[in-house]
Amino acid sequence: MHDFFRKKIQESIDLKLKLIQNETLVAQISDLTQDIITCYKNGGKVLWCGNGGSAADAQHLAAELSGRFYYDRPPLFSEALHVNTSYTTAVANDYSYDVIYSRLVKAMGHEGDILIGMSTSGNSANVIKAIEEANTIGMITAAFTGESGGKMKGLAKYLVNVPSSDTPRIQECHMILGHTICELVELNLFPKM
Repeated sequence: MHDFFRKKIQESIDLKLKLIQNETLVAQISDLTQDIITCYKNGGKVLWCGNGGSAADAQHLAAELSGRFYYDRPPLFSEALHVNTSYTTAVANDYSYDVIYSRLVKAMGHEGDILIGMSTSGNSANVIKAIEEANTIGMITAAFTGESGGKMKGLAKYLVNVPSSDTPRIQECHMILGHTICELVELNLFPKM
């Protein structure tokens, strides 16, 4: 059992080393972070969506921005689109699960806002529809996926495709990238004195 734990931790470390060596991915994250900072400076918001573990990650990262990350500062408008269970279940039942996010993007999103869609496969129909709607509105879109990018490849302005097909390892990388974005946004918008 000890060796299994060591193996999994080493796999996670190895993938993170691939991340920091991937100049394209680092540039995508840096540019996305700058767009998020600009969005907030212009009074905008950051919306997140995903399913399952990616929904949990989306909610976690939204809370880091809307609450606080490392230190006390004013809140930022950031929301994971699945948190209203009454809405989610009603729309899934009355329309389709595929439109639970796109309807909220249409209601909440404005030009210049940010939508970050998370899907390890890149093939989640409801996240794809949300990105498509966000693009129509003029929002800035990012797709956090696994290596192939799936059907989300080419849809979003930013493709953050972690170089792996192993779902847990991809999600771990989404979180470290998301946490780094949150830290940089906080530091830039609310510099420590």
